[in-house]
Amino acid sequence: MQTEKLIRQLARSAEPVRPIASPSRRLAAWLLIAIPFMVMVVLIMSPRPDLVERLADPRYLAEQGLALLTALSAAVAAFAMVVPGMSPRWRLLPVVPAVMWLATLGAGCLADWRRLGTEALRLTQDAECLLYISLIGSVPALFMLWMLRRGAPLRPGRTALMGALAAAGLGAFGLRLFHDEDLGMMVLVWQVGSVMLLAGAAWLAGPWILRWRHREARA
Repeated sequence: MQTEKLIRQLARSAEPVRPIASPSRRLAAWLLIAIPFMVMVVLIMSPRPDLVERLADPRYLAEQGLALLTALSAAVAAFAMVVPGMSPRWRLLPVVPAVMWLATLGAGCLADWRRLGTEALRLTQDAECLLYISLIGSVPALFMLWMLRRGAPLRPGRTALMGALAAAGLGAFGLRLFHDEDLGMMVLVWQVGSVMLLAGAAWLAGPWILRWRHREARA
């Protein structure tokens, strides 16, 4: 009788629960904010003067396409990771495009070395890449954080890493629309390095920025 009474009480007091949207739908909502903000920053900074020419370069298109694909797949992975019951394999989604992005940049380094010799391997100071990538990714990252906190971040570190990879990857994509540094080594070290640095920082901060209130309530 106690069990039946409990069931009746739960049935009377239960409130309707709105299921969280699918990762693809949440990605679309995220892009509605992230893309316009990125475009706004690019326009304010002024698109690079050779952009039309670069859009006809297969290497540039491949590098940019894979950077964007890495960002999008990381966003989908992050949204999937806050839905209880979804396969943990979702976190592997960005691995292939990220590896292909790095491989394409590595091939670009070799092409630059054959064309320019040791000059292609020379690194100059370009730390502003971190600033610009952070700027472009700032609003997308904040919106991503808000969306992830509405789910169940059971693995906050990994989830934050994926969210930051999405925002920073989008930042790296936008950066090359107005920043005219195309040498493979410079892009690999300063731009991809900035993305990895931001993603790593988010991974460490994940347990603090993605605290799940329901888990805290049970503690």
